[in-house]
Amino acid sequence: MEAQRLLSGFCSTSPIPNAKTQFFVKYSSPSSSTTSFAQSHKWVSFKARPLSTKLIKCTNTTHTETAEVVVSSDSYSQDSIGGILRKKLAVFVSGGGSNFRSIHEACLNGSILGDVVVLVASKQGCGGADYARDKSLPVIVFPKTKLEPDGISPADLVATLRGLEVDFVLLAGYLKLIPVELIQAYPISILNIHPSLLPAFGGKGNYGMKVHKAVIASGARYSGPTIHFVDEHYDTGRILAQRVVLVLAKDTAEELAARVLREEHALYVEVTKALCEERIIWREDGVPIIRSKENPAEYS
Repeated sequence: MEAQRLLSGFCSTSPIPNAKTQFFVKYSSPSSSTTSFAQSHKWVSFKARPLSTKLIKCTNTTHTETAEVVVSSDSYSQDSIGGILRKKLAVFVSGGGSNFRSIHEACLNGSILGDVVVLVASKQGCGGADYARDKSLPVIVFPKTKLEPDGISPADLVATLRGLEVDFVLLAGYLKLIPVELIQAYPISILNIHPSLLPAFGGKGNYGMKVHKAVIASGARYSGPTIHFVDEHYDTGRILAQRVVLVLAKDTAEELAARVLREEHALYVEVTKALCEERIIWREDGVPIIRSKENPAEYS
């Protein structure tokens, strides 16, 4: 399988570049791990899958056996807060990846209790992929198209992310529709950022500068980024966080875009931090909210 080929390229007795997890090879039968949820009264708090039991199957190029790479739970003991282990993040991009860079830098400086372990790009030559390679991060192309023959299938994408023990998927300017296979494999674990206050100016074809031009043409007085959970459609998943940006009377699309992008960078890091610290709470009516770290009795 293509996923196994990719993983055999990533896996060895040495760590994945820039990952803070230690890996070692073990020949044994795989064990399963599942997503768990902790429910308390009227709230449901998201909990990540156990990281210490997941195995990555890798083809050993020097032996006939199939090796399995397992994560040592001890390697996480120094990277936890209050018993919450560091999370593994997959980021998807189609362009320059400025939000991806902000998230990656926040992981490296300790602001986020997590690590970007793989970059998924819709094309080989985008700026986000170039940045990832420069930082020694694995890059996967998805989907496979005539223009991108090295891309992989939805099934292999899911298998690869599971093999790398990814906890959360973050879309950061990824313009392709997410396949249902990935949504089913990562329920309420995929986030997207959109450059308008959804549900306004969302949906298929509304991205990038097109959004800002539409906002200005509409006469809207406010805009700003929205972070939402991903479902089977464009920009229709549950809204998690928003930040308001004033639309000025003589704004150009470029000027508005620059102000919104600054807020995107800050908001996505803030939300990813909350996600990795397991502070995303689901109300009884299905609306996700964020619990304050400083005051757990407050939500946003």
